[in-house]
Amino acid sequence: MYVLAASAFIAAAVLYCAWITGQFTTPAVDRAHGFVGELAARDQPWTRLFRVSDVLSGLACLAGVAVVPRIEREWPGWLALAAFGLFTVVGGVFPLDCAALSAPACARAPGSAAHHAHVVTGVLATAAALTAMVLLSRRWRTAVAWIVTGLTGLLTALSAAAVAAGQLAGLAQRLQVTLIAVWLVYVALRLLVRDAPTLVPGPLHVVRQGEGPAVLIAAGAAAAWCHWDGVAAELSRGHRVTRFDRPGLGLSPASPVPPTLHGEVARLAALAPAHPERVTVIAHAMAAWHAEAFARLHPLRVSALVLVDPSCGTGRGRDGSSFRRAFGGWLPALGGTWGATALARIAGPVLHRLLCGRADARGLHRKGRVLAATVGEWLARPGMATDLRRIRSEHAFPDVPVTVLCANVRRGCLKRLAGELNARLVPLPAARFPVQPLASAAIADAV
Repeated sequence: MYVLAASAFIAAAVLYCAWITGQFTTPAVDRAHGFVGELAARDQPWTRLFRVSDVLSGLACLAGVAVVPRIEREWPGWLALAAFGLFTVVGGVFPLDCAALSAPACARAPGSAAHHAHVVTGVLATAAALTAMVLLSRRWRTAVAWIVTGLTGLLTALSAAAVAAGQLAGLAQRLQVTLIAVWLVYVALRLLVRDAPTLVPGPLHVVRQGEGPAVLIAAGAAAAWCHWDGVAAELSRGHRVTRFDRPGLGLSPASPVPPTLHGEVARLAALAPAHPERVTVIAHAMAAWHAEAFARLHPLRVSALVLVDPSCGTGRGRDGSSFRRAFGGWLPALGGTWGATALARIAGPVLHRLLCGRADARGLHRKGRVLAATVGEWLARPGMATDLRRIRSEHAFPDVPVTVLCANVRRGCLKRLAGELNARLVPLPAARFPVQPLASAAIADAV
């Protein structure tokens, strides 16, 4: 991740210095008194080139911040640097009408909304860059960071004074934007010499309650142990109920490797009681694949299966594209970046409400690792489907009772699944949400 982020910041710095070529291509803009932004003014011959350079520079800066691995106490500085990238993009989208400082007639003309927007975003971009420099310098505590920050602050003050005096504003600003580009390169170099974070798998979050025959609950995609509170409370009156969060979901730490069907089977085997004791497995949605594979590979450890709204279509396709596999391998690391954290903070509560129909009171979906784990499980579906088809062809299903609970018992694939597993189909009330507060009584009766 550090190499990707550093590459993005270097690209941002190079694009941010595109104004240097404008000194030769756009002589109408005064080199000493005209602003750099005047090179991209609508009336200049190379306006599109410099506007595109500004937009790409801002986007590269945003991308760099997005893939920086998250360090808790540095977030204000990276947020300010992301704001700098955003304001740079907006400044490129809304250019000046004309070269105001280089052409006196332009300065007297009323500016358009885009003209004023460019002026405002230019000021905000400079303020955001200075803020990022100060905040990150305080965290890094290096002489180079403070020297660049101090010089940039000094030149910003000189630029403001030059604008007020009407002399040499362009020269002062050119030195200022050069130092901002130097700062971006310094950020890139600092990231390159950092030790890459190592994602070490930690212990799963497991909750056990009650005494009696063993019951193991496997939640569906994006779900956590707490979504099964009602079911666990109902069953724990006479059973020993085990719930858990798969890696990256709920309170479990992320795993450095993408999910696989055999990995999930091994997880169920580790959580189930040792032979000769058997366990009833309750599985929701795609976790039904894990439960079925577990029963086929460990037939002497299963007493019954209860499949709630199971994913039943495994198809006949390949085990997923090379892009899915490659991107899935990157996801655990991406889940620890600022970009994933920001996206989860924005989209997580909405996603949880769409899935569950209620607010995410525990804040589980506001974490980047949860978002990455959810996407990773979705990307792993084709590979899991291929593995399940292979397991079905090589291992017979054991003679254990199976109950399939679902809202739509008429689905063709559910009927086929029930026939293959010799299962009993039990209808549930129609669900408004994929991960609803489940029908506790119906599931308890099935167990």
